Amino acid sequence: MTNETFVLPPLPPPQGIETIAILKQLAQSHRYLAELKGTSKTIPNESILINTLTLQEAKDSSEIENIVTTHDDLYKENILIHTNPATKEVYNYAQGLKLGFEIVRKEHLLLNKHILTIQKELLENNAGFRTQGGTKLVNSQGQTVYTPPQSATEVLDLMSNLEKFINDNEFSDLDPLIKMAIIHYQFESIHPFYDGNGRTGRIINILYLVLQGLLDIPILYLSRYITQNKAEYYQVLQDVRTKNDWEHLILYFLKSVEVTAMQSIDLITNINVLMQDYKDKLRLELPKIYSQDLLNILFKNPYTKIEFLEKELGIARQTASIYLDKIASIGLLEKVKVKNSNYYMNNSLIDCLINSNVRKTEIS
Repeated sequence: MTNETFVLPPLPPPQGIETIAILKQLAQSHRYLAELKGTSKTIPNESILINTLTLQEAKDSSEIENIVTTHDDLYKENILIHTNPATKEVYNYAQGLKLGFEIVRKEHLLLNKHILTIQKELLENNAGFRTQGGTKLVNSQGQTVYTPPQSATEVLDLMSNLEKFINDNEFSDLDPLIKMAIIHYQFESIHPFYDGNGRTGRIINILYLVLQGLLDIPILYLSRYITQNKAEYYQVLQDVRTKNDWEHLILYFLKSVEVTAMQSIDLITNINVLMQDYKDKLRLELPKIYSQDLLNILFKNPYTKIEFLEKELGIARQTASIYLDKIASIGLLEKVKVKNSNYYMNNSLIDCLINSNVRKTEIS
């Protein structure tokens, strides 16, 4: 369904959008989000979660745009083994998300100039906000379902309004999780870039939760839920435009927070158990080389290379190579050769990441 007369209004949204159903779901979503925030603190080094879960989010978010890669290619790209253009795009997403997190942690703001910086990292271009008309959103049959603001002035005015909604808590007293849903809708409806709007919008989701203090690090990744409920994702966005139906949009995102938080709690718990198993085996069989720093390196990236140990442990290249070979000899890593270099795969971590909570969950 289309609404040819629809003109995107600025924020805040209309009064009275917090229905009983939304408030009920809101409590559930906050409960699991708070539990996730606490669970994340049980991992000894935050880089472990940021590095591994960012790659998962990058893969799932890009898949929504039909940019598909394999886990193996993505893990290789992450240690600068270039594979193919699609994998490079997914890797750029992960880098854009990390860059955005660094900005939000440092500045305690998420301004338009920051969003432009993130999108530049994502697309590897400096096109900036749209300045020319002609952009339309079409469905799989080629029919126009929505025409976003066309002029450069409209785009800038609406993005300035959105910037205020994101950063000025006095501008709207809505709950932050409700605001996250609204921010995502508004950003996607403005469609400020020529390309990368969906991926940039999903990065903004997680950065906003960090900005609001609901998470310490960006580890709630909604893209898997959206991938599994893609048709409904596009429908709830469109229904605000055609029916002024805010309730289903907000419920969709609140449910995605609950489900994804539960999945992330399970995944972090599994990583913790796996790290303890590795720790016990290293202490028992390789006590002379074991350290917590070494263990952390093995879990920061699914693929480890000699240079990681050299840099982070301050040891010689030959010593680092011996360490990794010994760890591989007791079955904790698999040594693989790519071109002229050796890499070490943490297959147990890879299995943990790939197989975590893959069940499909619908809104009830």
